[in-house]
Amino acid sequence: MRPPSSGRIVGYLVGMVEVPEQFLRMPRWWTEGAEWLAGLPQAVDRQCARWGLEVVGAVAHGSNAIVIPVARGADEFVLRMSPPGREVAEQAWALRWWDGRGMVRLYDADVDAGAMLLERLSTPLSTRPVEEAIGVLGRLMRRFAVPAPVEAQSTADIVTKRSAELEPQWERLGRPFDLAILRAALDLAPNETSSTLAVNGDFHSDQVLAGSREEWLTVDPVLYRGDIEFDLGRVLWTRLDEMTDIVRYFDLLVAEAGLDRDRAYAWVIWRTVDYWLWGLSAGLTEDPVRCARLISSLSD
Repeated sequence: MRPPSSGRIVGYLVGMVEVPEQFLRMPRWWTEGAEWLAGLPQAVDRQCARWGLEVVGAVAHGSNAIVIPVARGADEFVLRMSPPGREVAEQAWALRWWDGRGMVRLYDADVDAGAMLLERLSTPLSTRPVEEAIGVLGRLMRRFAVPAPVEAQSTADIVTKRSAELEPQWERLGRPFDLAILRAALDLAPNETSSTLAVNGDFHSDQVLAGSREEWLTVDPVLYRGDIEFDLGRVLWTRLDEMTDIVRYFDLLVAEAGLDRDRAYAWVIWRTVDYWLWGLSAGLTEDPVRCARLISSLSD
Protein backbone atom coordinates (compact mmCIF):
# COMPACT_ATOMS: atom_id res chain seq x y z
CA MET A 1 0.00 0.00 0.00
CA ARG A 2 1.05 3.60 -0.49
CA PRO A 3 0.12 6.74 1.43
CA PRO A 4 -2.39 9.05 -0.23
CA SER A 5 -0.80 10.87 -3.15
CA SER A 6 -2.25 14.19 -2.03
CA GLY A 7 0.67 14.64 0.38
CA ARG A 8 0.18 16.79 3.42
CA ILE A 9 -2.98 18.50 4.52
CA VAL A 10 -2.57 22.24 4.42
CA GLY A 11 -4.02 23.91 7.46
CA TYR A 12 -3.30 25.00 10.99
CA LEU A 13 -4.94 24.32 14.28
CA VAL A 14 -5.86 26.92 16.85
CA GLY A 15 -2.76 28.90 17.87
CA MET A 16 -1.02 28.04 14.55
CA VAL A 17 -0.27 24.46 15.66
CA GLU A 18 0.15 22.30 12.58
CA VAL A 19 -1.02 18.72 12.10
CA PRO A 20 2.21 16.68 11.96
CA GLU A 21 3.16 15.26 8.60
CA GLN A 22 4.13 11.97 10.24
CA PHE A 23 0.62 11.56 11.63
CA LEU A 24 -0.91 12.17 8.20
CA ARG A 25 1.17 9.32 6.81
CA MET A 26 0.27 6.69 9.40
CA PRO A 27 -0.77 3.38 7.73
CA ARG A 28 -4.32 3.68 9.07
CA TRP A 29 -4.98 6.62 6.76
CA TRP A 30 -3.84 4.83 3.61
CA THR A 31 -7.29 3.31 3.17
CA GLU A 32 -9.59 5.37 5.39
CA GLY A 33 -10.05 8.63 7.23
CA ALA A 34 -9.28 11.12 4.45
CA GLU A 35 -12.42 13.15 5.15
CA TRP A 36 -11.76 13.22 8.90
CA LEU A 37 -8.14 14.31 8.37
CA ALA A 38 -9.19 17.07 5.99
CA GLY A 39 -11.60 18.49 8.58
CA LEU A 40 -9.34 18.00 11.59
CA PRO A 41 -8.05 21.60 11.91
CA GLN A 42 -11.59 22.94 11.90
CA ALA A 43 -12.75 20.22 14.31
CA VAL A 44 -10.05 21.22 16.81
CA ASP A 45 -11.08 24.86 16.39
CA ARG A 46 -14.70 24.01 17.18
CA GLN A 47 -13.82 21.85 20.17
CA CYS A 48 -11.57 24.50 21.69
CA ALA A 49 -14.33 27.07 21.30
CA ARG A 50 -16.93 24.68 22.79
CA TRP A 51 -14.81 23.91 25.86
CA GLY A 52 -13.19 27.33 26.22
CA LEU A 53 -9.67 26.08 25.54
CA GLU A 54 -6.50 27.76 24.32
CA VAL A 55 -3.80 25.78 22.51
CA VAL A 56 -0.50 26.24 24.35
CA GLY A 57 1.90 23.74 22.77
CA ALA A 58 2.79 21.57 19.82
CA VAL A 59 0.75 18.60 18.63
CA ALA A 60 1.84 15.09 19.64
CA HIS A 61 0.31 11.94 18.17
CA GLY A 62 0.02 8.18 18.18
CA SER A 63 -1.19 6.10 15.27
CA ASN A 64 -4.88 7.04 15.54
CA ALA A 65 -5.13 10.33 17.44
CA ILE A 66 -3.53 13.69 17.97
CA VAL A 67 -2.98 15.19 21.42
CA ILE A 68 -2.73 18.94 21.89
CA PRO A 69 -1.63 20.78 25.07
CA VAL A 70 -4.41 23.19 26.01
CA ALA A 71 -5.32 25.46 28.90
CA ARG A 72 -8.44 27.04 30.37
CA GLY A 73 -7.31 29.88 32.54
CA ALA A 74 -4.73 28.45 34.96
CA ASP A 75 -5.87 24.85 34.38
CA GLU A 76 -3.79 22.66 32.05
CA PHE A 77 -5.12 19.73 30.01
CA VAL A 78 -4.59 17.93 26.73
CA LEU A 79 -7.19 17.70 23.98
CA ARG A 80 -7.24 14.29 22.30
CA MET A 81 -8.88 14.07 18.87
CA SER A 82 -9.51 10.83 16.99
CA PRO A 83 -12.13 9.63 14.48
CA PRO A 84 -15.55 9.52 16.18
CA GLY A 85 -17.02 6.11 16.80
CA ARG A 86 -17.28 3.15 19.10
CA GLU A 87 -13.60 3.21 20.13
CA VAL A 88 -13.95 6.71 21.56
CA ALA A 89 -17.10 5.78 23.49
CA GLU A 90 -15.50 2.63 24.92
CA GLN A 91 -12.33 4.43 25.91
CA ALA A 92 -14.26 7.21 27.64
CA TRP A 93 -16.28 4.57 29.49
CA ALA A 94 -13.08 2.79 30.61
CA LEU A 95 -11.47 6.02 31.82
CA ARG A 96 -14.57 7.04 33.75
CA TRP A 97 -14.83 3.59 35.30
CA TRP A 98 -11.20 3.40 36.47
CA ASP A 99 -11.58 7.06 37.57
CA GLY A 100 -7.87 7.86 37.75
CA ARG A 101 -6.74 4.56 39.31
CA GLY A 102 -3.45 4.21 37.46
CA MET A 103 -5.17 5.94 34.54
CA VAL A 104 -5.14 9.41 33.06
CA ARG A 105 -8.05 11.48 34.37
CA LEU A 106 -10.88 12.19 31.91
CA TYR A 107 -12.45 15.62 32.44
CA ASP A 108 -14.85 15.76 29.51
CA ALA A 109 -15.74 13.80 26.38
CA ASP A 110 -17.59 14.58 23.16
CA VAL A 111 -17.94 11.16 21.55
CA ASP A 112 -19.65 12.50 18.43
CA ALA A 113 -16.66 14.77 17.80
CA GLY A 114 -14.06 12.16 18.77
CA ALA A 115 -12.81 14.53 21.48
CA MET A 116 -11.62 13.95 25.02
CA LEU A 117 -10.27 16.46 27.52
CA LEU A 118 -7.60 14.74 29.60
CA GLU A 119 -5.13 15.26 32.40
CA ARG A 120 -1.77 16.63 31.20
CA LEU A 121 1.01 14.02 31.27
CA SER A 122 4.57 14.10 30.00
CA THR A 123 7.31 11.58 29.15
CA PRO A 124 6.36 8.07 27.95
CA LEU A 125 7.62 5.04 29.83
CA SER A 126 9.17 3.79 26.57
CA THR A 127 11.98 6.33 27.15
CA ARG A 128 13.01 4.56 30.38
CA PRO A 129 15.28 1.48 30.55
CA VAL A 130 13.45 -1.74 29.83
CA GLU A 131 14.00 -3.23 33.28
CA GLU A 132 12.47 -0.17 34.95
CA ALA A 133 9.58 -0.20 32.48
CA ILE A 134 8.79 -3.87 33.06
CA GLY A 135 8.58 -3.23 36.81
CA VAL A 136 6.24 -0.26 36.35
CA LEU A 137 3.99 -2.16 33.94
CA GLY A 138 3.74 -5.18 36.23
CA ARG A 139 2.73 -3.05 39.20
CA LEU A 140 0.20 -1.13 37.12
CA MET A 141 -1.41 -4.35 35.89
CA ARG A 142 -2.03 -5.33 39.50
CA ARG A 143 -3.27 -1.80 40.32
CA PHE A 144 -5.93 -2.01 37.58
CA ALA A 145 -7.14 -5.36 38.92
CA VAL A 146 -10.21 -4.41 40.93
CA PRO A 147 -13.60 -6.13 40.43
CA ALA A 148 -14.72 -5.32 36.89
CA PRO A 149 -18.14 -4.18 35.70
CA VAL A 150 -20.28 -7.14 34.68
CA GLU A 151 -20.91 -5.66 31.26
CA ALA A 152 -17.20 -5.70 30.37
CA GLN A 153 -16.24 -8.30 27.76
CA SER A 154 -14.69 -11.48 29.17
CA THR A 155 -11.13 -12.38 28.24
CA ALA A 156 -12.26 -16.01 28.04
CA ASP A 157 -14.87 -15.11 25.41
CA ILE A 158 -12.25 -13.21 23.41
CA VAL A 159 -9.94 -16.25 23.45
CA THR A 160 -12.72 -18.68 22.48
CA LYS A 161 -13.79 -16.59 19.48
CA ARG A 162 -10.28 -15.81 18.27
CA SER A 163 -8.96 -19.36 18.75
CA ALA A 164 -11.48 -20.63 16.21
CA GLU A 165 -9.95 -18.25 13.64
CA LEU A 166 -6.27 -19.03 14.18
CA GLU A 167 -5.81 -22.23 12.16
CA PRO A 168 -7.85 -21.02 9.14
CA GLN A 169 -5.83 -17.79 9.15
CA TRP A 170 -2.58 -19.76 9.45
CA GLU A 171 -3.63 -21.80 6.38
CA ARG A 172 -4.58 -18.69 4.37
CA LEU A 173 -1.20 -17.13 5.12
CA GLY A 174 0.60 -20.16 3.73
CA ARG A 175 1.47 -21.85 7.03
CA PRO A 176 4.03 -19.17 8.00
CA PHE A 177 5.41 -21.03 11.02
CA ASP A 178 5.60 -24.58 12.35
CA LEU A 179 2.29 -26.30 13.07
CA ALA A 180 3.62 -27.27 16.51
CA ILE A 181 3.66 -23.59 17.53
CA LEU A 182 0.05 -23.16 16.49
CA ARG A 183 -0.98 -26.36 18.27
CA ALA A 184 0.81 -25.27 21.45
CA ALA A 185 -1.04 -21.95 21.44
CA LEU A 186 -4.39 -23.65 20.95
CA ASP A 187 -3.66 -26.25 23.63
CA LEU A 188 -2.72 -23.50 26.10
CA ALA A 189 -5.55 -21.15 25.11
CA PRO A 190 -6.97 -19.64 28.34
CA ASN A 191 -10.59 -19.92 27.22
CA GLU A 192 -11.92 -20.39 30.74
CA THR A 193 -11.43 -18.17 33.76
CA SER A 194 -12.89 -17.68 37.20
CA SER A 195 -11.46 -14.18 37.47
CA THR A 196 -13.79 -11.19 37.45
CA LEU A 197 -11.02 -8.59 37.77
CA ALA A 198 -10.61 -5.55 35.53
CA VAL A 199 -8.10 -5.93 32.70
CA ASN A 200 -6.54 -3.33 30.43
CA GLY A 201 -6.58 -4.93 26.97
CA ASP A 202 -4.21 -2.44 25.28
CA PHE A 203 -1.16 -2.08 27.47
CA HIS A 204 2.51 -1.39 26.81
CA SER A 205 5.28 1.14 27.47
CA ASP A 206 4.04 3.73 24.96
CA GLN A 207 0.65 3.79 26.70
CA VAL A 208 2.11 4.84 30.06
CA LEU A 209 3.28 8.41 30.69
CA ALA A 210 4.80 10.29 33.61
CA GLY A 211 2.28 12.23 35.68
CA SER A 212 2.23 14.55 38.67
CA ARG A 213 -0.74 13.05 40.53
CA GLU A 214 0.89 9.61 40.26
CA GLU A 215 4.36 8.82 38.98
CA TRP A 216 3.05 6.83 35.98
CA LEU A 217 -0.42 6.91 34.43
CA THR A 218 -1.94 4.92 31.57
CA VAL A 219 -3.72 6.25 28.47
CA ASP A 220 -5.99 4.73 25.82
CA PRO A 221 -7.29 1.79 27.90
CA VAL A 222 -9.57 -1.03 26.79
CA LEU A 223 -11.63 -2.41 29.69
CA TYR A 224 -12.11 -6.18 29.86
CA ARG A 225 -13.05 -8.57 32.67
CA GLY A 226 -11.07 -11.71 33.48
CA ASP A 227 -7.38 -12.63 33.43
CA ILE A 228 -5.08 -9.66 34.01
CA GLU A 229 -2.37 -11.58 32.11
CA PHE A 230 -4.18 -10.73 28.86
CA ASP A 231 -1.57 -8.30 27.48
CA LEU A 232 1.61 -9.76 28.97
CA GLY A 233 2.78 -10.74 25.49
CA ARG A 234 2.45 -7.19 24.18
CA VAL A 235 4.33 -5.80 27.19
CA LEU A 236 7.23 -8.05 26.18
CA TRP A 237 7.21 -7.88 22.37
CA THR A 238 7.04 -4.08 22.28
CA ARG A 239 10.41 -3.88 24.11
CA LEU A 240 11.89 -7.15 22.87
CA ASP A 241 14.72 -5.54 20.87
CA GLU A 242 16.15 -4.22 24.16
CA MET A 243 16.10 -7.60 25.93
CA THR A 244 19.12 -9.89 26.06
CA ASP A 245 17.48 -12.44 28.37
CA ILE A 246 13.77 -12.60 27.57
CA VAL A 247 12.96 -15.23 30.18
CA ARG A 248 14.40 -13.03 32.92
CA TYR A 249 12.13 -10.16 31.91
CA PHE A 250 9.15 -12.48 31.74
CA ASP A 251 9.89 -13.66 35.28
CA LEU A 252 10.32 -10.07 36.48
CA LEU A 253 6.95 -9.13 35.01
CA VAL A 254 5.26 -12.14 36.62
CA ALA A 255 6.78 -11.24 40.00
CA GLU A 256 5.90 -7.53 39.84
CA ALA A 257 2.28 -8.24 38.86
CA GLY A 258 1.92 -11.10 41.37
CA LEU A 259 0.90 -13.68 38.76
CA ASP A 260 0.85 -17.45 38.48
CA ARG A 261 3.78 -18.26 36.18
CA ASP A 262 2.09 -21.13 34.31
CA ARG A 263 -1.01 -19.08 33.62
CA ALA A 264 1.12 -16.14 32.51
CA TYR A 265 3.11 -18.44 30.19
CA ALA A 266 -0.09 -19.74 28.59
CA TRP A 267 -1.30 -16.20 27.97
CA VAL A 268 1.98 -15.05 26.43
CA ILE A 269 2.13 -18.02 24.05
CA TRP A 270 -1.51 -17.73 22.94
CA ARG A 271 -1.51 -13.94 22.64
CA THR A 272 1.79 -13.86 20.75
CA VAL A 273 0.60 -16.38 18.17
CA ASP A 274 -2.65 -14.43 17.87
CA TYR A 275 -0.75 -11.20 17.19
CA TRP A 276 1.81 -12.93 14.96
CA LEU A 277 -0.94 -14.05 12.58
CA TRP A 278 -2.77 -10.72 12.78
CA GLY A 279 0.47 -8.86 12.03
CA LEU A 280 1.22 -10.99 8.98
CA SER A 281 -2.31 -10.48 7.65
CA ALA A 282 -1.95 -6.71 8.15
CA GLY A 283 1.34 -6.60 6.26
CA LEU A 284 3.58 -5.91 9.26
CA THR A 285 7.21 -6.95 8.87
CA GLU A 286 9.01 -6.24 12.18
CA ASP A 287 6.50 -7.40 14.81
CA PRO A 288 6.09 -10.94 13.41
CA VAL A 289 9.87 -11.38 13.73
CA ARG A 290 9.65 -10.29 17.37
CA CYS A 291 6.79 -12.72 17.94
CA ALA A 292 8.89 -15.57 16.56
CA ARG A 293 11.79 -14.65 18.84
CA LEU A 294 9.53 -14.37 21.89
CA ILE A 295 7.95 -17.80 21.29
CA SER A 296 11.33 -19.38 20.67
CA SER A 297 12.87 -17.88 23.82
CA LEU A 298 10.07 -18.96 26.12
CA SER A 299 9.84 -22.43 24.59
CA ASP A 300 13.54 -23.34 24.97
